Amino acid sequence: MSQPHKLLVANRSEIACRIFQAARELNIPTVAIYAHQEGGPSDAQGRHVTFADEAFSVPSYLDVPAIIAGAKERGVTLIHPGYGFLSERSHFAKAVEQAGIIFLGPKAETMEAMGGKIAAKRIAEQIGVPTVPWAKLDFNASTEAEVKAAAEKVGYPILIKAHAGGGGKGMRRVNAYSELKEAAESAAREALNSFGDGTLFFERLVQSPRHIEVQVFGDGQGNGVHLYERECTLQRRHQKVWEEAQAPHLLQQTRDGLYESALKLLKHTSYRSAGTIEFLVEPSGEYFFIEMNTRLQVEHPVTEAITGIDLVHEQIKLGIQGKDYLLPHVPEPRGHAIEVRIYAEDPSQGFIPCAGTVNALIWPSGPGIRLDRGIEVGQEMGIDFDSMCAKLIVLASTRELAIKKMQFALSETVISGIGSNLEYLTAIAHHPRVMDGRLTTHFLDHEFSEFLPEPSTDVLSLLEAFEKSEAFTPPSQSSDLWTHFYKEMRVK
Repeated sequence: MSQPHKLLVANRSEIACRIFQAARELNIPTVAIYAHQEGGPSDAQGRHVTFADEAFSVPSYLDVPAIIAGAKERGVTLIHPGYGFLSERSHFAKAVEQAGIIFLGPKAETMEAMGGKIAAKRIAEQIGVPTVPWAKLDFNASTEAEVKAAAEKVGYPILIKAHAGGGGKGMRRVNAYSELKEAAESAAREALNSFGDGTLFFERLVQSPRHIEVQVFGDGQGNGVHLYERECTLQRRHQKVWEEAQAPHLLQQTRDGLYESALKLLKHTSYRSAGTIEFLVEPSGEYFFIEMNTRLQVEHPVTEAITGIDLVHEQIKLGIQGKDYLLPHVPEPRGHAIEVRIYAEDPSQGFIPCAGTVNALIWPSGPGIRLDRGIEVGQEMGIDFDSMCAKLIVLASTRELAIKKMQFALSETVISGIGSNLEYLTAIAHHPRVMDGRLTTHFLDHEFSEFLPEPSTDVLSLLEAFEKSEAFTPPSQSSDLWTHFYKEMRVK
């Protein structure tokens, strides 16, 4: 790495800090960006800003021209997108490379091929990777008879999904054809506002599934490796809460099939950098490809823990070395790792974001405990961006010990001045079903809800109305709306 380089992270909070740490370890200077608007939200005091060597403001984390212009002005040679925001936007990857800057992620054409769920499913089918029965949903270009026939071929219950994005946005369950049109209209509206794309498809709803994903890393030349699987089954409203590596109680035949399918997709697309292939797994062990995330995942630390491979180091080295890059040797997995996501939110009131000033922090420490954080004492926490403020990761020799270590680590964590989901995570860590490890994606929403205080009727109705409104978009893309929603909550 003799050539001088400078790295910018087009993101914020804990993921920006995590990438800056990797760059610092490789002796690469770093540049942060922060959103700042006149009379609007500002991230100028965020931990990622003080963590970097230098920083500049942008009108928004989605403002590509401002990011590129600031990067060129400061001599940036590498840009990492983190996750969320612009991380899977092919136009951003193109703009970075057109500016003569190295994009630390997959090629733009790969994002376009695999970033959309419909195109990715078609590619998977072409190369023999199992997919859930599905069909594109287009009321405007299809007759009622055609839509009805396609739905019956897929089979009820049906799950409507958005072609773009994720996190449960644009997703609806349909039990009969009579529900299809209304659900599709609602899903399309939500998808359009959340991702700028209202394209939908529907697929058969897999009953009682597990959500398991395979971490892959490719050199962009058709070569690549898998770094084992992660269990991401514990989800609240399609948002991951607790992740593990490796997946417990998984048949070896299923595990081998997941690896084989993931590598097929990686090599077929000549994938470059870190990516994740996601699957649903039935109790029988049968599995189905659902999508590929063409970026670094929030849960990547558990993979790093069991392999000893720093994925961000590898992304940086690949970007700098190009065709001379050698894929890492992946050792046998060691131990068991678990990650939980710590949010500034109130579980007792529908998990609404919490604002305030962080006035005290106590973090756990000890062998096998890692913390990726984006907050520090004195920092103002708003509700204008995603409310995740840290990730807690543990590694132990067995899953049983890893859970014990997580229970200890959570008990040692204190966040004062803002609300958090620490008690919720603690309850999960002590639940017998979680400790046993035999779970489905429905567990937290349908079986664990009894452990949460019941939100007031006013809060629930406001939350439901807000999320179904035509104006709804995620907090990272629409600060004004979330500010309005938060104020309405407090009035209630």
